[in-house]
Amino acid sequence: MREDNQLIVITHLSQLITLVIGFGSLLLPLILWLTQKEKIYQMDTHGKNIINFQLSLIVYCLLCIPLILFLGLGIVGLIVLGIISVVFPVVNALKASKGETPTYPLSLNFIS
Repeated sequence: MREDNQLIVITHLSQLITLVIGFGSLLLPLILWLTQKEKIYQMDTHGKNIINFQLSLIVYCLLCIPLILFLGLGIVGLIVLGIISVVFPVVNALKASKGETPTYPLSLNFIS
């Protein structure tokens, strides 16, 4: 296995592809993780964290949809999730560039 912090940083930042083309925040990191987890040191750990975070965001967005009917709480929730989905990939990409293991808050553990 080789160490490649740049590819790990790119994997974290690939979650932001949704801002450009409207989808792919789960798909692109998933492809990078599945193809490189055996070749790059620490890619498996980072990839699992990213996939768990993206799946958690999807679940939380689905939970916010019915909450829109209750005093607009779902709209506030969607705005907060939008901010979280931009801020934490950037923060964790910076951590990964320094060799640290990232943490994504509110992330459910789908893949362990």
